[in-house]
Amino acid sequence: MTAYLSEQVGYKREDMVILTDDQQNPMSQPTKQTILRAMHWLVEDAQPNDSLFFHYSGMNHASEPRALLTVAGHGGQTKDLDGDEDYDYDEVIYPVDFRQTGHITDDEIHRIMVRPLQAGVRLTAIFDSCHSGTALDLPYIYSTQGILKEPNLAKEAGQGLLGVISSYSQGDLGGVASNIFGFIKKAANGDEVRERNLRTKTSPADVIMWSGSKDNQTSADATIVSQATGAMSWAFVTALKKSPQQSYVQLLNCIRDELATRYTQKPHLSCSHPLDTNLLFVM
Repeated sequence: MTAYLSEQVGYKREDMVILTDDQQNPMSQPTKQTILRAMHWLVEDAQPNDSLFFHYSGMNHASEPRALLTVAGHGGQTKDLDGDEDYDYDEVIYPVDFRQTGHITDDEIHRIMVRPLQAGVRLTAIFDSCHSGTALDLPYIYSTQGILKEPNLAKEAGQGLLGVISSYSQGDLGGVASNIFGFIKKAANGDEVRERNLRTKTSPADVIMWSGSKDNQTSADATIVSQATGAMSWAFVTALKKSPQQSYVQLLNCIRDELATRYTQKPHLSCSHPLDTNLLFVM
C-alpha cells in the first residue's frame, strides 16, 4: 500500500505514520496508545481541500501519508453498550497490547476521526480486518448497484436529502454541509441539532470507507510476491492498478471481482453523507 500511495497517488513518506508490530521502536508499534495518538494526528487541524488516508490491516505487516496513517492489527466485535448497532455488537480493532489495554471500538474511532472533520475535508479509509463492515460507523452503505442499502435516513430527512445528493453530484461539498444541517434544523434547534447529528452520525466531510468484510465475516490474509498483506488491501490496489479511472461503484465491483477469485468475503462501501456512486473515485 505504501508503494502504491507514494508512486501512484503522490503521498510523501514524511507525511506518513506507519505502525507495524515488527518494529523495534516502541513508538512505531501499533499499541493502543500509538494508534489513538496517530488517529488524532491524522485529523488534527484538517482544513478544506485536505486529503487524509487511513489504512488498517489485520495482518502483521502493513505499510502506508497527514494524509496517511497505517497500522497493523486485528478486528473483532464486542457487546454494544450504547444501543447504536443494529446487531447488538460494536466493531473493534485489537492493538498488539489489547490484553493489557483493551480494544478500540468503532464508536471511539468515529468520535476521533469523523466527528471533528469539516466540510471540504476528504478522508479515505480502508479497514482490512475481520468484522469491519461498519468500523467507522458511517450511516450510508451502498450495494454493488450503487444503491443505498442501510440505514435509509431519507425517511427521516424528507425532501431535504435531495439537495444533499444534488450538491454532492456537482462537487459542492459546502452545499452538502448546508443541506445536511439545513434539514436537521427544520426539525430541531439548539442542542437538539447537535444531538441529532451525533445520533445519525452524518458528517459534512467527505468520509469514504472501504471495508474488507461484512460485520459478521472474517477477512482473509494474503501473500503477494512473498509479502504478507490483507486480501482487501491486495484487491484494492490490484483493481486500481488495472483501471485507475473508476467510479465508486465500478471500483467496489472490481474489488469484489478480484476477491471472488480467491476468497468468500464481501467488501463494503460506506460514506458519511449521500454519495453519487457514479462519480469518479478520488483520494
